[in-house]
Amino acid sequence: MEELSPRLFSFNSPYGACPDCHGIGYLKKFTADRVIPDKTLPVYAAIAPWSEKDNTYYFSLLYSVGQAYGFELKTPWKDLSDLQKQVLLLGSDKPILIQADSRFKTSSGFERPFEGILPILERQLNEANGESVKQKLEKYLELVPCKTCSGKRLRPEALAVKLGPYNITDLTSISVSETLNHVERIMGLGKTKKENISLSEKQKQIGELVLKEIRLRLKFLINVGLDYLTLDRPAMTLSGGEAQRIRLATQIGAGLTGVLYVLDEPSIGLHQRDNDRLLETLKSLRDLGNTLVVVEHDEDTMKSADYLVDIGPGAGVYGGEIIAKGSYQDVLNSEKSLTGAYLSGRKSIPTPKERRSSVKKSLILNNCSKNNLKNISVEFPLGRLVSVTGVSGSGKSTLINELLHPALCHSLGLKVPFPQGVEELKGIKAIDKVIVIDQSPIGRTPRSNPATYTGAFDPIRQIFTATVEAKARGYQAGQFSFNVKGGRCEACKGQGVNVIEMNFLPDVYVQCEVCKGARFNRETLQVKYKGFNISDVLEMTVEQAAETFSAIPQAADRLSTLVDVGLGYVKLGQPAPTLSGGEAQRVKLATELSKRATGKTLYLIDEPTTGLSFYDVHKLMDVIQRLVDKGNSVIVIEHNLDVIRCSDWIIDLGPDGGDKGGEIIAEGIPEDVAKNPVSHTAKYLKKVLK
Repeated sequence: MEELSPRLFSFNSPYGACPDCHGIGYLKKFTADRVIPDKTLPVYAAIAPWSEKDNTYYFSLLYSVGQAYGFELKTPWKDLSDLQKQVLLLGSDKPILIQADSRFKTSSGFERPFEGILPILERQLNEANGESVKQKLEKYLELVPCKTCSGKRLRPEALAVKLGPYNITDLTSISVSETLNHVERIMGLGKTKKENISLSEKQKQIGELVLKEIRLRLKFLINVGLDYLTLDRPAMTLSGGEAQRIRLATQIGAGLTGVLYVLDEPSIGLHQRDNDRLLETLKSLRDLGNTLVVVEHDEDTMKSADYLVDIGPGAGVYGGEIIAKGSYQDVLNSEKSLTGAYLSGRKSIPTPKERRSSVKKSLILNNCSKNNLKNISVEFPLGRLVSVTGVSGSGKSTLINELLHPALCHSLGLKVPFPQGVEELKGIKAIDKVIVIDQSPIGRTPRSNPATYTGAFDPIRQIFTATVEAKARGYQAGQFSFNVKGGRCEACKGQGVNVIEMNFLPDVYVQCEVCKGARFNRETLQVKYKGFNISDVLEMTVEQAAETFSAIPQAADRLSTLVDVGLGYVKLGQPAPTLSGGEAQRVKLATELSKRATGKTLYLIDEPTTGLSFYDVHKLMDVIQRLVDKGNSVIVIEHNLDVIRCSDWIIDLGPDGGDKGGEIIAEGIPEDVAKNPVSHTAKYLKKVLK
């Protein structure tokens, strides 16, 4: 071993990183589960990457292997012997006569060993030239732990160095609270003398100052409610709220004064208990002599603030004014303030007088044991609004996003492998469709907008086509589309803006000099309906458009649902990238509302209240309740107490986060859950139900 240096213990340094996985801990590999998601299919259809395209070569290859190892292409994959599966997946050294074409049982062909499906896919990925080919293959890759370092990311020399009985990964692979316990034992600060780990005088001298610093930083993480995280958790797996709190803990640790901190909704993704901890942290930052400006919708944050500024009165074109400012009481007393109206109780989201009873149908996930879930079986009643609750890190996202959703997709026939970590899914016959409504953008370019996403733009274009002027000119519906040649401005290809690529900086959008942002050419803009041309329509707010096209049922239905979800202020042609997460989510909800209900659809919604004010939450709840009234089922992951108290059924996970979570603490109607003495959710739910 060379002389020890800090870089030896960093997986980001070539000196410390595992030589095989280069410090990542995982390798991207094609796996049998990803490549063969449905094992009940026959061999010729089971291999997902090859079944997507009609390729006689692969059929011939599989036919030849079948001839050599005694199976037919019609044989279901699950009925193959272990040897046959192994040969197909990993190949064989034994030369096989490769038939020229599986349709002709001739001996014409050549002999060579069969490579195996997984090695062939690896080779195709490495040799792929086009980006589209790579993207198609990459969806069948899975992260597999590196065999050399067992996912520890460091080379053996680094792992051989120990502080007391622990190497570096022993301290980083456990929760923050456990790491603190170990560090305190090494420092001689354990709860009992027996717990303490004795170090030599030399070791104490080396470690004393560093251990003090580590202990202090771990305490900061615990203070902001992140005691359940492991120190080696990849940053991309953290929620927005977790990442924000880590940055907060860093700032407190820095001990700076006279700094202006600007925080955008720090309460996102936080349970009320964790929110209380966050507020204590913000107050301690303030007390150090700093100024904090916080954009927030959370009631407790507003109560804790020294000064409030309320902007409104409405949203979008109806907002932009300061409605109230001053103390919490000043906002409460403001007649104009919507925020004040909800805080004071002048307006409120009503708690349902009766909870919906179950339709005696339910989905059951048996023996869930992924991440921190403790082998739980969960029953989701259908035809109801179900809230999955619990403190941050209790296992909600794992249960819904990583187990329930892929299990449903697999059972509904989509090419998704059944998730590992769950034994079985029961009750799928009661569901014919599953839809995830998240806060991801409805599109990533200015071409996508609320009008095109909801389908309202199609009937509007038909109306323009039916005008006298359009008929006289022989215009078809395509003339009024900014996505096809004909009526659009060709200088900007119908985008209204030109994109300037900045190489190492984000692209810059500049208004088109020819059409001045109108998107269409001069001839198309001469056709008008009720005095408006097609560009004017895209500049209308949804509310104006709903009024203008009220006589056209196909357009009016879609536009009125957008108004119902509280998006009346959004412009019909507003580019998708400029919509907030909450707005994008409500556009998706409105689109679902305007569809004909089957009564057998399950909606999965992850924290729909993120970024929403009291008024917006009120609108959102009305929409979600309408979806359930149509006979559909809605499952939401939520911390917002207004949503939780309006639910028909609650499944509360906990009791805490990380290793201390993953169990069902309480389930039932809100009134019953509120009586639970162990649940953290119950404590806060009891207050709002009163």
